[in-house]
Amino acid sequence: MKDLFNQLKDCHICPRECDANRYSKKLGYCKSDADYNIAAIVLHKGEEPMISGEKGICNVFFSRCNLQCIYCQNHQISCNKGDVVSRKYELNEVVEEIISILDEHGINSVGFVSPSHYVPHVIAIIDALRAKDRHPITVYNTNAYDSLESIELLESYISVYLPDLKYKDKELAKDFSDAKNYPKKALKAIREMYRQKGSTLIKNDDGLIESGLIIRHLVLPGHIENSLEVLRSVADELSEDIALSIMAQYHPVDKLKKHPELNRKLTKEEYELVVKEAEKLGFHRGWIQELESAAHYLPDFEEVHPFE
Repeated sequence: MKDLFNQLKDCHICPRECDANRYSKKLGYCKSDADYNIAAIVLHKGEEPMISGEKGICNVFFSRCNLQCIYCQNHQISCNKGDVVSRKYELNEVVEEIISILDEHGINSVGFVSPSHYVPHVIAIIDALRAKDRHPITVYNTNAYDSLESIELLESYISVYLPDLKYKDKELAKDFSDAKNYPKKALKAIREMYRQKGSTLIKNDDGLIESGLIIRHLVLPGHIENSLEVLRSVADELSEDIALSIMAQYHPVDKLKKHPELNRKLTKEEYELVVKEAEKLGFHRGWIQELESAAHYLPDFEEVHPFE
């Protein structure tokens, strides 16, 4: 474990490969040091039905992010400029809070949200839970801007991969998320997730997922061709048997005035074009959303319960 944290002295945890020493004051792109910087550890019921079920999942939201998506709905915790909602934890505090939520709500799933720049911490948390004889279903809820090496490290730790494949268009990736190499790096990481899990979703007697891969895609208004190309790339380079979650929950944030194509909600016609393409390509597992869902996914991390 010490070797993993030593990587933070010359950080190559994610595709940014900043070479930053996160034990110093000279931080890298994500502006994250080596501590457990966490915005919230909360019960969350907003994930796909077979992940959160009726009771929910305990989600650990890491602060800052290795992508800076201009439309991010979690900007209170993900922004790398200025202050964010965050708290420095000790490892034992993280584990105690997780166990408290699991026991209080009678659940057995832990999700790690925006974890790409905190992989050593994710592994340490899972090891600490196992040391207490706790073996929850673990969900790696990621923007998919992960290094191949990080995903390889996680093979024996993660039960369910939940990547959001955002772009096939590298210019959009650059303009909207400051990561021109996102399409190449994200697909490479997801390909490794697929190698580990395949396309089979293993469920328990209650219908909750115990192992597998679910690829999410958020449809952006005005950029439907990008969404179509994302679906085609999954079908062509991976498998149409993979479960997809095609999300309609896009909601414009205040800072999008310079991007009029994004400064509006998704239309029914736009979303239906993407869903029809998924059907045409042969995808047969997964979820779609109601357009009204956009109003239900606007957390406020200043609150104790951000999603209520």
